[in-house]
Amino acid sequence: MNKTLKKYLLTLARYEIATKLGLVGGDVPDMGSLSNDDILELKKNKGTFVTLELNGKLRGCIGQILPSNDMGTTIKENAISAAFFDPRFSPLTKEEFKAIQIEISILSVPQSSSLDDVRPKTHGVIIKKGSKSATFLPQVWDELESKKDFMSQLCLKAGLAHDEWGKGTLELKVYTVEHFNDIK
Repeated sequence: MNKTLKKYLLTLARYEIATKLGLVGGDVPDMGSLSNDDILELKKNKGTFVTLELNGKLRGCIGQILPSNDMGTTIKENAISAAFFDPRFSPLTKEEFKAIQIEISILSVPQSSSLDDVRPKTHGVIIKKGSKSATFLPQVWDELESKKDFMSQLCLKAGLAHDEWGKGTLELKVYTVEHFNDIK
């Protein structure tokens, strides 16, 4: 994905949040700088996540692993959800909006995998057991560098015992991401 399309997607996410806060209104950001190839890419169905950070700390993260709509639509939806509907946080305020950083992750289609094939700092991981599931984006490896810590925290996120990953009872899928942010 080229720099122009990345910049447009970040602008689109920020615009959606600003609109919801009542800071702007009107038409979505102009697509005039996008090439025909960019517009075709924008219309592809892709899994996406939008992550918000405030002062270097997570402030919201919502996404869709499997493609359910075109990339532009899912990024707009995920930006609103990350800012206002992440159950871990109160809704974003106008004051916080001025200082947030936005990161967008574009996901590959998840593939079934074994624990041995999980590559730290490369793979995002989805685990599932019965009705419980969770995912961590590959960026989480920066905070949980060992595979044991990563998998233990992912199990806890799913509501499972921290050591469930070592029992061989989980369905496991991996994916990669292309991620970019608007940090100046």
